[in-house]
Amino acid sequence: MSVEIQEALGADIIMAFDECLAYPATEAEARISMERSLAWEKRSLEAKTVHDQAMFGIVQGGMHLKLRKECAEELVGMNFDGYASGGLSVGEPIPQMYELAEATASFLPEDSPRYLMGVGFPEDLIRCIDFGFDLFDCVIPTRNARNGMLFTETGFIQIKHARYTEDPSPIDSVCPCYTCRNYSRAYLRHLYLSREILSPMLNTIHNLHYYLNLLGEARSAIRGDRFPDFKRQFFSKRGI
Repeated sequence: MSVEIQEALGADIIMAFDECLAYPATEAEARISMERSLAWEKRSLEAKTVHDQAMFGIVQGGMHLKLRKECAEELVGMNFDGYASGGLSVGEPIPQMYELAEATASFLPEDSPRYLMGVGFPEDLIRCIDFGFDLFDCVIPTRNARNGMLFTETGFIQIKHARYTEDPSPIDSVCPCYTCRNYSRAYLRHLYLSREILSPMLNTIHNLHYYLNLLGEARSAIRGDRFPDFKRQFFSKRGI
């Protein structure tokens, strides 16, 4: 049913059905969940009927590196069109997430798309691009926009703070998005505190523009063989 729905929707990339394990979980619990996911993913591949849609397999295994490696090897043997790393950014410490993401990327073929699911903040994306991931998805740009967190070249701002009450400047002086070209921080703060529906709309426009622009710059840096310099500059602007 999952594959049928995705095929009917006409998505360019569809995902094999899997189980995202709750955190924390023991190795025994993670193995049961991983084996369930592998069985479902094999069935998903067999159920696929539309040939111009790419299907990705999803690596699971919880926080257990041995299981993630085993799962990745099984999936590569099934010959999916691409591979995703699931089950991260579910409550584990950030350093552990980075460690597992980097290792999982290394288990997957470099000549296939590698997709990191559910991650994350701009800093996460730049680090994980360096690990070898090509695709990302996350609710952060939109969810955080609704909560008044706006991303800028030097970090982020919380638009509800009193310091922006009379601030006539845009969210980010170097951003050309519709919101930054037409609205001040003071007005955006007013909209947020007034719970106007325009607030999440304008905030989302900005955050999505920021993310798309950031990934576009990262792509250009990779193509120009200057990603290490791009990464250093990115973190330097944030004082990291």
